[in-house]
Amino acid sequence: MGSKVEYVDSSHIYATNYLRNSKAIGVLWGIFTICYAIIVVVAFLTPEWMGDTSDSEYPGRFGLWKMCFYGGSSEECLGWLGDPSSVPGLFFKLASALAAFSILLAAATILAIPLFLFLPSTTLFKTSAWLQTVSGVALIGSVGVYPMAWDGELIRRTCGESAGRYALGDCSLRWAYILAAIACLDAFILATLAFILATRHIKLQPEPIYTTNGSLYKGEVNGGFMGDGHSIAGSRKSLNLHPVLLMPQPGDMDRYSEFSNRTGRSKSSVYRPDYASSMQNFQL
Repeated sequence: MGSKVEYVDSSHIYATNYLRNSKAIGVLWGIFTICYAIIVVVAFLTPEWMGDTSDSEYPGRFGLWKMCFYGGSSEECLGWLGDPSSVPGLFFKLASALAAFSILLAAATILAIPLFLFLPSTTLFKTSAWLQTVSGVALIGSVGVYPMAWDGELIRRTCGESAGRYALGDCSLRWAYILAAIACLDAFILATLAFILATRHIKLQPEPIYTTNGSLYKGEVNGGFMGDGHSIAGSRKSLNLHPVLLMPQPGDMDRYSEFSNRTGRSKSSVYRPDYASSMQNFQL
């Protein structure tokens, strides 16, 4: 059995590559969405948003809802997640609530990922993009509100009297606060990517046009595979080809083949004194 050769249009190749790339980008988006949720959870739980320095008189570290102070050989912590009233300060409570709301939205986005197997991806990407946008805004609010709580009594005991709203005093920011700020940027990057994946579509290709004999030509016709009923005059516009037919002169029976080459010996042959008179060229 002979092998079957199929010719694929370049637009179909581009469409296939786009589908493959979009699926790969969608998988990466899902992975980084999970990473974003993990980052926000870690920043929410740890009391490492700010803390003492070498100049602090009473060492301590502070988070959104938890504060820990060193007293001798042990560490005493205040605040409990299950009891909002145990969190000292109004702005600490507000920052904690905004961060918790951001975590809930990130978790909702993760729960929507398995639905891509059953629902249209466009709707899910748009919904996830809005969830991530609101989650990022809530996290920005938490990061922005948190410094307003630095004028509390417990904060000044560790950071000194110079501490106040947006003033660290003798304390310094720690890795959890910086991690939360990076997560804000991450949320908007993921939301932008989700909007792009939701709005970019492949343009439908027109139906192929078949000729009267059932054959399909796309672009230029290959002259080496043409039948007798086809012409390359319309396909190769850059070539001005004129078919030439060599016709023998009437009455000249003794002649060379039209496919033989002319040589110097044939021109001077004693049997054919005039080679040029044996044929005439007619241009059709």
